[in-house]
Amino acid sequence: MSQPTVTRQRPLSPHVSIYRWPITMAMSILHRVTGGALYVGTLLLAAWLVSAAASEECFNTVNALFSSFIGRLVLFGYTWALLHHLVGGIRHFIWDTGAALEKHTASKIAWASIVISVVATILIWIVAYSVR
Repeated sequence: MSQPTVTRQRPLSPHVSIYRWPITMAMSILHRVTGGALYVGTLLLAAWLVSAAASEECFNTVNALFSSFIGRLVLFGYTWALLHHLVGGIRHFIWDTGAALEKHTASKIAWASIVISVVATILIWIVAYSVR
């Protein structure tokens, strides 16, 4: 019989609980997630438009669904995802020009994109409710 070979202990990767994500990495992941959420939200928008073309009863049903608390929460999330994805695209466009690639500046722009998208979402909803 042969002797088992001795394996050397390999170092472990840092665990998620002790590894701190840089803001730029989190924003990159969030940009992809909001892009995926926009697909679903666009399907909901298309369903609303198709129901408007189908019949008044169908439109009233879909409109009642979107007017419920859950529906408005989904629409609020869709608005934020749209604006966050837009601001993230502008951030990437700035990087494509070769500007703001330094670590400190990129982190500031990442935090600014969160603030801008949240504030713009809230402002859009305030304006929508005040016009309504």
